[in-house]
Amino acid sequence: MSVSSARKTLLAICVLTALAAQAHAAPTAERLQDWPHVTSAIASDPAIESRVRSILAQMTLAQKVGQMTQPEIKQITPEQVRSYYIGSVLNGGGSWPGMDKHASVADWVKLADAYHAASLATDARTPVPVIWGTDAVHGHSNVYGATLFPHNIGLGATRDPALIERIGAATGSATRATGIGWVFAPTLAVAHDPRWGRTYESFSSDPAIVRAYAQAYVKGAQGRLNGDGNVVATAKHYIGDGATDNGRDQGESSVDKATMINVHGQGYFGALGEGVQTVMASFNSWNDRAGGVDYGKMHGSQALLTGALKEKMGFDGFVVSDWNGIAQVPGCRNDSCAQAINAGIDMVMVPDDWKAFIANTIAQVERGEIPMARIDDAVTRILRVKLRAGLFEHKPSDSRYAGDTNAVQHRELAREAVRESLVLLKNQNKVLPLKRDARVLVVGKSADSLSDQAGGWSLTWQGTENSNADFPNADSVLGALRAELGTQQVTFSADATGIDASTFDVVVAVIGETPYAETNGDILASDTVSHSRAHPQDLAVLKAAAATGKPLVTVYFSGRPMYTNDLLNLSQAFVAAWLPGTEGKGITDVLVAGKDGRPAYDFHGRLSFPWPGVACPAPIDRPDPKRPDLFKFGYGLSYAQPAQVARLPEANPDHCGEVTTLPIFNRVDTAPFSLHVAANGATQPLGNDLNASLRWPKERPVAEVRTVQINTQQDAREVTWLAPAQLIARSTSRRNLGALARSEGALQFDVMVQHPPASAVKVTMQCGTGCEGGVDIAATLATLSPGQKRTVTIPLACFASKGVDLGAVEAPFVVSADKPFAAAFTQVRIAAKADKAAGVVDCK
Repeated sequence: MSVSSARKTLLAICVLTALAAQAHAAPTAERLQDWPHVTSAIASDPAIESRVRSILAQMTLAQKVGQMTQPEIKQITPEQVRSYYIGSVLNGGGSWPGMDKHASVADWVKLADAYHAASLATDARTPVPVIWGTDAVHGHSNVYGATLFPHNIGLGATRDPALIERIGAATGSATRATGIGWVFAPTLAVAHDPRWGRTYESFSSDPAIVRAYAQAYVKGAQGRLNGDGNVVATAKHYIGDGATDNGRDQGESSVDKATMINVHGQGYFGALGEGVQTVMASFNSWNDRAGGVDYGKMHGSQALLTGALKEKMGFDGFVVSDWNGIAQVPGCRNDSCAQAINAGIDMVMVPDDWKAFIANTIAQVERGEIPMARIDDAVTRILRVKLRAGLFEHKPSDSRYAGDTNAVQHRELAREAVRESLVLLKNQNKVLPLKRDARVLVVGKSADSLSDQAGGWSLTWQGTENSNADFPNADSVLGALRAELGTQQVTFSADATGIDASTFDVVVAVIGETPYAETNGDILASDTVSHSRAHPQDLAVLKAAAATGKPLVTVYFSGRPMYTNDLLNLSQAFVAAWLPGTEGKGITDVLVAGKDGRPAYDFHGRLSFPWPGVACPAPIDRPDPKRPDLFKFGYGLSYAQPAQVARLPEANPDHCGEVTTLPIFNRVDTAPFSLHVAANGATQPLGNDLNASLRWPKERPVAEVRTVQINTQQDAREVTWLAPAQLIARSTSRRNLGALARSEGALQFDVMVQHPPASAVKVTMQCGTGCEGGVDIAATLATLSPGQKRTVTIPLACFASKGVDLGAVEAPFVVSADKPFAAAFTQVRIAAKADKAAGVVDCK
């Protein structure tokens, strides 16, 4: 081991020891009974406060509400920013200038300057500059050619706050290179159930690590807002998003107050102390059953947004809502929510319906539903942050980084982060490091997939619509191995079939999860966390590789710890590489020996989450001795400190309890189902590109399809019928719905009508040729106003009575209609105990 490696190992041990001490001290000496006051590193400035009061006194109500409004760049022009006095814009995941995925850095700056100039061209006595926010969650991840760092779960394994500070600074300068001055980062969730699809956005299940990283990231990215590369940072998602029951995204957290404060609050204490200027409200709700207090949805909780955060903790920046988050407050809509503003939301992220939101909010103030004092407080906070950030003095292109393509690339730093994040779980017989003269067979679907390597929130929101061509400054693991060992020594076979074992010495398999972001990444409570259940092709590849008789090294990409006992048993070496981003050479740096035959770099990563030993693990915060961990928090082998791993028990149950829901479609297809449009004997799959639209067929089209929102961002498919056609969710095989039928099951889906039907709209199930039956729901849909949502419930017994064989259903959701009719559909599922839901369709 080199001197450098030894020093890093010692540093990692020291940091681990300090973090462990801090974590163990919390329950005794530091355990809090209430929300603490936090002294911010950015102190109040009398001159700024005086200027805020002066500007506020000059503003009209329309100008104030405009400052509180944040539309999406796809939905607003610079001219509209000027005429509506808009305070902020954002670009969502998968949104770019001109909707050009490959927009240049210069294109981003040009648009940023245009928005800024428009905001200063209003008729206000003191025009207020707009602030642009973006989800730069693992680097400037929406920008073509930008470096992508490991996702937070990987960074948590490095145990290196100083590295996180450097990554925060690099992300800040990359963001300023595009003219953007505000990042929606860092995420400070303490994830306690790997079923949650946002687990990879959590640094650790240990609040001490999250607190240390929160402080480090904010210090690096935001500093004191006086550096040319500084950006306004965001602590999100406030609060308890990692504590939801069964890891359900946007669900309910049922922890007690002491846990919320001492565990899930720790990251916020670190970020607020470092001076973070914005806090984003969370989609989840909180019900403290032990204390007898149901706080409800965070976006509507005055006790948490104002009472805890602003008053007790002393936060003087502004609170921003999440994407259409106000609509989840009971009684609210995307374009209207007095309760959320009264509760303490200062800036409202209302991507699409911002014009109506402005009109509604002004009317609510005029009717006295929102006090003017609350509006003035919100705008005061927004002006304060903008003045602290220097937005009044500098346009976006003034930064020395603006327009600099090199400023969005930090490849050496990211490569270092990848090296430090790798966790070695197994290394039998010293298979690793690979010898430099080894002949290597590389297998696995992820070996040459930069999309799998980067994961979600990479150029697009879910990360599912990308190819290697979308990452011009990147190395896959296959590419990195070829660069390190020479192309002649590296052979690639994705499925490991048809290979002559005599032509290689060792197999490197690169497998793992495929990209996802929130909601889509959730694992149902009734399902297992077994990787092989979700991705059987990976198990097949490892079995084929193991059959060659050559040593097998597995590099595993995942956004969370998964049950992998079967994969570990097939592998002589197993590396948890998380979601490392663009720098595959960081992996080969550690896997391949140096020129002297010794390791060039050692493994320093340590698990920041426990690794499950069973397919149905208990939540991390509620351990169950009957469902033990395989590897404890902090586990990680190294070349310097090896250990043997015995053969592990294998079990891959079909489920983890009663199956209560069979998901079919929600935002994207749920395997094995896929959405199609069909007409005249032909079908067209819709695919999972959330930014694509379809007019099919090109000659004499029968349907138009686009992605819209019903419940959450880009979650629904809107179909406009131009002729008789069908929307079909089809399976690759027939499904037995008998158990769900016996459990009072029903087909349910959310629908939003845009143009009411003039003829029948039949919802049916198909079970083969001549086997189809269902009901006409045209009368139900006719009662809906345009834009009004309805959950439609049709009992499975209804389909059975119409002749459907529920034991062999191949298409459980078929909508047949004719023009004129347009409606959006999402949350298509079959749910148990649902056949008597409110508003159930009468199949008679």
